[in-house]
Amino acid sequence: MGKPSRSRKLSDSQAKAFSKSIRVSPQKLNLVARSIRGKTATGALAQLEFSNRRISNDVKKILQSAIANAENNHQLEVDNLYVSEAFVGKSLTMKRWRPRARGRVGKILKPFSNLTIIVSERKEAA
Repeated sequence: MGKPSRSRKLSDSQAKAFSKSIRVSPQKLNLVARSIRGKTATGALAQLEFSNRRISNDVKKILQSAIANAENNHQLEVDNLYVSEAFVGKSLTMKRWRPRARGRVGKILKPFSNLTIIVSERKEAA
């Protein structure tokens, strides 16, 4: 029988890419996401290309995926795209421990994050 199809949550001029379980803390990932919000797609790619942060390569791949989704799945014009939303969510946290003095334990938390990037098409000024 199958599942009934859902209606599209985004408008016709938007495309989305989502990545889950990125091995970085949400706070650090949000610094990179904040740097590309509101920029044009090509400007955001250039920003990520020359960023010194380790995670910027992963964010760049997700942004390229969102641009490809916009072009191939929704027939949007690549030159008119901009990053309308880039938001970070908290994922799982691996818990590890390190032995310390006198039989105690030092807790080590290794957080993971989710990232969603939504690109929109700007309407041309006619």
